[in-house]
Amino acid sequence: MPLNLTKPILYLITGGATTEATKPSDGEFQDVLALVSAAVAAGIQLIQIREKRLSGRRLFELTAQAAEITRGTSTRLLVNDQADVATTAGADGVHLTTTSLAAGIVRAAFGKRLLIGASTHSVAELKAARDGGADFAVFGPVYETASKMRYGRPVGLESLSRAVNQVAPFPVLAIGGLSAENTTDCLRAGVTGVAGISLFADAAALKQTVDKLTSLK
Repeated sequence: MPLNLTKPILYLITGGATTEATKPSDGEFQDVLALVSAAVAAGIQLIQIREKRLSGRRLFELTAQAAEITRGTSTRLLVNDQADVATTAGADGVHLTTTSLAAGIVRAAFGKRLLIGASTHSVAELKAARDGGADFAVFGPVYETASKMRYGRPVGLESLSRAVNQVAPFPVLAIGGLSAENTTDCLRAGVTGVAGISLFADAAALKQTVDKLTSLK
């Protein structure tokens, strides 16, 4: 599925507050849906449902309800890792981690109709995602962030720029420790857009955040 989105692409990733015990009536479940609604209203182009601890049934229910919100809008919905849930629940695509099936396998199984994003932390992983048929990749962490410490030291802007140039024109989104203040530097490094959890976590301020980031293009 071609990306064909206005730059800079803004990619909201949900925070993973749900658990295996979460029910649709619970606050953390409803908070995800409220954030999806705010993202659509603000003009966010990509959303990833990244609720890794939910059961398969609850993840399907959450994704299906989120897909109802995004359907008919310019926002595309992806599900972390689970392409089967994405397709059956009506999402637009799947986001693959470094431990997921390779992009080529997923593309062969689901065809061109599925939007495929991939998490990458090296040029080799970027090239594998591109060559395997992914539509885009996120690359990082660019800056220090607690959620990405297991992937090693931040890559920094210089390595980000080199990586982007080596796979151009393949779309690469920066991730890791991003803020409304340092995003400008990432865009100057040549990325197609930015992705994050905390960057887009405040539903009440989301429109203001989006307006600020899109003014940087």
